[in-house]
Amino acid sequence: MAKVIAAIDQGTTSTRCMLFDHGGNVAGVAQKEHHQIYPQPGWVEHDPLEIWAHTQEVIAGALAAARAKPGEIAAVGVTNQRETTIVWDRKNGIPLYNAIVWQDTRTKETCDALGKDSGQDRFREKVGLPLATYFSGPKIHWIIENVPEAHAAVEKGDALFGNLDTWIIWWLTGGPQGGAHVTDVTNASRTMLMNLASLDWDEEILSIMKIPRAMLPRIVPSSDPTGWGFTSREGPFAAAIPVCGDLGDQQAALVGQACFNPGEAKNTYGTGCFMLLNTGTRPIPSRSGLLTTLAYKFADQPATYALEGSVAITGALVQWLRDNLGLISSSAQVEELARTVEDNGGIYFVPAFSGLFAPYWRSDARGAILGMTRYINKGHIARSALEATAFQTREVLDAMEKDSGVRLKTLKVDGGMVVNNLLMQFQADILGVPVQRPKVTETTALGAAYAAGLASGFWTNLDDLRANWQVHTTWEPQMLEEQRAHLYHGWLKAVERTFNWIA
Repeated sequence: MAKVIAAIDQGTTSTRCMLFDHGGNVAGVAQKEHHQIYPQPGWVEHDPLEIWAHTQEVIAGALAAARAKPGEIAAVGVTNQRETTIVWDRKNGIPLYNAIVWQDTRTKETCDALGKDSGQDRFREKVGLPLATYFSGPKIHWIIENVPEAHAAVEKGDALFGNLDTWIIWWLTGGPQGGAHVTDVTNASRTMLMNLASLDWDEEILSIMKIPRAMLPRIVPSSDPTGWGFTSREGPFAAAIPVCGDLGDQQAALVGQACFNPGEAKNTYGTGCFMLLNTGTRPIPSRSGLLTTLAYKFADQPATYALEGSVAITGALVQWLRDNLGLISSSAQVEELARTVEDNGGIYFVPAFSGLFAPYWRSDARGAILGMTRYINKGHIARSALEATAFQTREVLDAMEKDSGVRLKTLKVDGGMVVNNLLMQFQADILGVPVQRPKVTETTALGAAYAAGLASGFWTNLDDLRANWQVHTTWEPQMLEEQRAHLYHGWLKAVERTFNWIA
């Protein structure tokens, strides 16, 4: 008898498998980090075969941790780092190049060329996105144009494209032996190739970017009762389990936070930081530097849209303090180090390592620490790194309220950084609204589980999912408005100093 839902959460730094019971509680979990590959400045890659190997390992680990049998799993859902691009050979599953990660900036020239005459918003009306190195379409174009093996495979009709959701689902359902080549509407909406109105690949944009439709996956609902296939009995689940849930990681967190009503929003603090606002069944064009994207599509119901503010570097900045500077030996130590000082000492850390995403979309920006004096010590650097996350969130929230006309009353938060109490209190202070952390903070995996569970009948409706959501901690703003305005003004001034670094 089915007792749990399995969710595969393939993130930027690690892959996890989590099992959830009907109450949305974690029954078992296993996680494994993968390597970050930096061939040259601005380039970021992953090894797709390593990620698939780790996926198989964490599935086995989660089953063992939960002492669950394959027959007790009702369905499988997948969530993934979005925009990260893989092209592989359909005959054998061998990647034709490493996965190009969403943070990678090598496609700047491609994006500049595409926008030379029409500007950064050339395709925005159709796809809701600016021309930026962030998205998958220019990455696919780069691989086809610069990797001879990939170009040859495309010419032969043997090349397949997918983000990490497509890659994992293809392997789970058989790989070269008939694996399902699909992606859901949320991931498709991050390629710069899907028309927001038709929810299908846009032929004009495909032609402009010279990407053949034949290599693209079929676009499906995020929660699909018809399913896309079953896990192989020879695979890591060792059983035929329906694969029927698929969401990009930030949309999965929106679902996991039960933000099903227009006007509800969440912010996820991971490698980057991503705020999504449910805007209902119509897309809202952004005039404030946000992205218009898909929130989810359940079965044959109308699609739900969202406004999104994407910040490239948040948790990754803490990792940088750990791995590159050696200021801390574990990410958890950053809060302790930041608490050794009372404030940021007058410095601001703008982590534009991959340029700036929302609301600026400046690929010419680079990271900087501003306001340095001899008074500054490593505690101030740690504190300013945490504050950078909160300031960037404030910028996104301001843009979101401007576009939507909705004044946010409470911000739901999730992701790895929300265990940092210093950061969460400063976030509430700089926003001037309460910040709420749920009992289950890893809502990305939970959202993927919900998508698969709705499709398989494990959960009946959205009210079941709303009933699972419970507050764990609320941070109320304590900062005076004058201080809030002073600090934020300093941040905006610091951000401007990072512009035009790359000619």
